[in-house]
Amino acid sequence: MSYSVQNIRNVALIGHGGNGKTALAESLLYMTKAIDRMGKATDGNTVCDYDPEEVKRQISISLAVAPLEFKGCKINVLDTPGGFDFSGEVMEALRAADAAIIVCSAKDGISVGLEKAWKYCEERNMPRFIYISKTDEDNSDYNATFEALREKYGNKIAPLVVPIWDDNKKVTGIIDVLNKRAYEMQKLQRVEIQLPDSKAGVIDEFNDALKESVAETSEEFMEKFFGGEDFTYAEMIQGLRQGVRELSLFPVLCGSAVNCMGSLMLMDYIMELLPTPMEGNYHKATLQDGETEEFVVSPGGVPTAFVFKTLSDQYGKYSLIKVMSGHITSDLTLVNSRTGASEKLGRLYVMKGKKAEEVKDLSCGDIGAIGKMDKVKTGDTLCDSRKVVALKQIPFAEPCYSVAIAPKTRGQEDKVAQGLYRLNEEDPSFTLVNNGETHQMVLTGAGDIQVDVLVAKLKSRFNVEAVLSETRVPYREKIRKTVQKQGRHKKQTGGSGQFGDVWIRFEPNMEEEQMVFAEEVFGGSVPKNFFPAVEKGLREACVHGPLAGYPVVNLKAVLYDGSYHPVDSSEIAFKTAAQLAYKAAMPEANPVLLEPVGELKVTVPDSYMGDVIGDLNKRRGRVMGMNPTGDGDQIIEAEVPMAEMTSYAIDLRAMTQSRGSYIFHFVRYEDCPPAAQEKAIAAAKAMAEE
Repeated sequence: MSYSVQNIRNVALIGHGGNGKTALAESLLYMTKAIDRMGKATDGNTVCDYDPEEVKRQISISLAVAPLEFKGCKINVLDTPGGFDFSGEVMEALRAADAAIIVCSAKDGISVGLEKAWKYCEERNMPRFIYISKTDEDNSDYNATFEALREKYGNKIAPLVVPIWDDNKKVTGIIDVLNKRAYEMQKLQRVEIQLPDSKAGVIDEFNDALKESVAETSEEFMEKFFGGEDFTYAEMIQGLRQGVRELSLFPVLCGSAVNCMGSLMLMDYIMELLPTPMEGNYHKATLQDGETEEFVVSPGGVPTAFVFKTLSDQYGKYSLIKVMSGHITSDLTLVNSRTGASEKLGRLYVMKGKKAEEVKDLSCGDIGAIGKMDKVKTGDTLCDSRKVVALKQIPFAEPCYSVAIAPKTRGQEDKVAQGLYRLNEEDPSFTLVNNGETHQMVLTGAGDIQVDVLVAKLKSRFNVEAVLSETRVPYREKIRKTVQKQGRHKKQTGGSGQFGDVWIRFEPNMEEEQMVFAEEVFGGSVPKNFFPAVEKGLREACVHGPLAGYPVVNLKAVLYDGSYHPVDSSEIAFKTAAQLAYKAAMPEANPVLLEPVGELKVTVPDSYMGDVIGDLNKRRGRVMGMNPTGDGDQIIEAEVPMAEMTSYAIDLRAMTQSRGSYIFHFVRYEDCPPAAQEKAIAAAKAMAEE
């Protein structure tokens, strides 16, 4: 069935891990009869957590779509993981959603996950509800959570519900403030009950507060309010809707996913107050000539779709799309604006968790999937050839936790790389680089849990076991004084012998990193035709330095004398002689290890500044400056040796309760201090022995 854009709502469930987002999605599906029994994360049978890893760990790992129909409206619920290692999935969901529901638990109050979710919405000017979950569980305190939200985010936090609780603060029913009606759940059915007299004052107080908020949305309403007139229900909804869209109101609802309390009310308000795809976020598009313009979501426009996620499993690949304008049918040919190639669309589906239901077409604003689009990636825009546009890419956070990954069984390197390449299609938030210098395959993600999940998926999906190890630091070596040495290679066996004899001066050269070769030979003591062999011998030798076998840089080698034999001299003999001179000279040339140093930018709340700076000093870091961001955070800029950064992602998380984030980029090489040099040389020797 096709829905008009006015009757579609795309909503992302975001918030801290374990606060009940997946359970809430499950209860919404159950209350709209999209499923006939409620699954539980602990039983591994929910619609949204279907991946074997999610079932095993009992947490969400990837974004899942759960579409449902409610009173003639289609609500696409996007369930996201709460774990910070999987924030890439949240970015994808927020790109497809037009509004967010931040789920927080009545047991935990304001968590880091809630703060992060709020920040994501602020960055995107995204309308949002707050849903307080688990209100009927032991040790839950709806009031404390609500007061904490009010204190942190001010009077824009507008309650649409008043809970009814028993003596143990457990919520047993809820009152709809706007309609002044009370409900409780009996055997997963909503039953209307008498309004408790004790709540009359609170209901009036909250209702008046809502009226005041509505009055502020227009001049006309303001006059009516001060004239003492009452608003009609339609006017209340109109005003609240506008307040939600303009971000002057953030409605609070509550409930319990286990017994579905509050689920119907939540859907009523999603339908009435949250924006349609046409009123949703402001989209920017880049045209073919490089100009950017506002992209207008319109059902009458030419067909355009944005790929916000890719799913690939053993059965095939699905590209999850949001139709941004026009409508899309399965045999349509669209242009991929990234590649410029025309793509004939495969079959169209509506995804419900892992179940794909084939449909004939998808209308503007809707979310669906296209099957078997091999050349299409996450972030691509598929559009009509009459108007080729590229919508803005998804802003994934830069991955910063690196580990070396290798197969457990030798010779399966390709299998690991191919498996990770496939997984990268699904999750573009990690990177894989083959580091030629350290001879390691380096996997960089958001943290250890994401990496752990990738290793588990390699085994379950691609049948290859991988082991992780620390990444090696690509040190370099250089010399600090000039040394002259002779290299003489003489070998006499039966028949013609080998003879090469060179004198070479090795000197530091800070201008160029690559070795510079020069010659100052007089009177033909070494014939010109042997110069390339001498240079080649030296270049091969420079790959291994005298201290720990790292490449030697900033070196100048000058061939200035030598001798030859008219019969026995050959290129190989001069190449060997040059290498002998190098080996003799290097240890005497005052060599030093160079370590890579990077620029670090850490963003942390003010309260953690002392701890973070103290820790950077322990890592031999130099703090260069601090810049306040204006919202209670500071950006600390520092230069830190790369060798000290291997565990920083995990350490920073522990120091700042996951509130800190950072980016780190290589800047230059610097002389290694003696203690660090000894440690690096010992490690290199141990590795060579292995």
